[in-house]
Amino acid sequence: MAKKNDTPILIAAFLITAALISFGGWWLTRQFGDNLGGIVSDGDSSSSTTSSSPASSTVADIPSSQNFASVASVPSGVFSYGGSTTWAPVRGMIDPVIQQAHPGFQLRYTDPVGGAPSSGAGIQMLLNNQIGFSQSSRSLSPQEIQAAQQRNFTLREIPVALEGIAIAVHPDLSVEGLTIAQLRDIYTGQIDNWSQVGGPNLAIAPYSRPTDGGTVEFFISNVMGGGNFGGTVRIVSTTTEALRAVASNTGSIYFASAPEVIGQCTTKPLPIGNSSSTLIAPYQVPLVPASQCPAQRNQMNMAALQTGEYPLTRRLLVVVKENGQIDQQAGEAYATLLLSQEGQSLLEQAGFVPIR
Repeated sequence: MAKKNDTPILIAAFLITAALISFGGWWLTRQFGDNLGGIVSDGDSSSSTTSSSPASSTVADIPSSQNFASVASVPSGVFSYGGSTTWAPVRGMIDPVIQQAHPGFQLRYTDPVGGAPSSGAGIQMLLNNQIGFSQSSRSLSPQEIQAAQQRNFTLREIPVALEGIAIAVHPDLSVEGLTIAQLRDIYTGQIDNWSQVGGPNLAIAPYSRPTDGGTVEFFISNVMGGGNFGGTVRIVSTTTEALRAVASNTGSIYFASAPEVIGQCTTKPLPIGNSSSTLIAPYQVPLVPASQCPAQRNQMNMAALQTGEYPLTRRLLVVVKENGQIDQQAGEAYATLLLSQEGQSLLEQAGFVPIR
């Protein structure tokens, strides 16, 4: 009889205990939810390591400012940086304006020792503690992410603009455009005459910079499918040298950052597409003929790059070393400056596509 009377009491006690536990869990979540979530996230990420995926920021992660002067938390000091040659217009046109707005934020571009500047060289210099942040025209590789982890820090990518790869040929070459597949076949050597792609009976002379640059790595990945160049490809050290070669040889072809190609008077950019029926010009049509240059110059087809309609489009990235030091603050401030309204406007003037 006593056992029967105890049953309601035990049930009530169980319900009260469950309610207290539930309330306690709710209260802890309200008080420490963010921290608890971070602990869980860290545990999960350690089991799936970031060795294949770089830490990255979206545009929404970066505060929006109207102009350079209104950007806060810009550190003072001399900060070395380096990296991609694609960023040359930024270094020449925009960085001096940044330093006028923040005189204490002194930027010093640094070339790699014993090698040519490139995205890869800049990231390696960042890993070796030779520079404070890097400018890149490609994403971090798994090997670079792992190398940073072995040095007890992480590398973070911050996108600041979009940019296209343009294909340069001689102004007199009569070719409507190229598909990605035709471009690949030219650089593997399977297509070696312009007559094979609707052009004149003329041998093709493809040019490229060395394969350690971000632009070439992007081309190899997105056009070549990771394959190697054929034996007909001629390697030159700089884009200036390559464009001079294209200007002097009617059968030549070269690929480079679109701002380096579109406005040239001595070469012509080609429309590119995934099929012959979807060729997209990287310039604003109609094409300005060489005879009218430099009084008129071709302008970037910003809309096609922004929508991704033009197939050879990529991001420009500021690569920051997350180590809690002032160099991290400098890299983050640099990205914030470029993502301000003034920075995005200047990037567009330099031939890049704003993303904010």
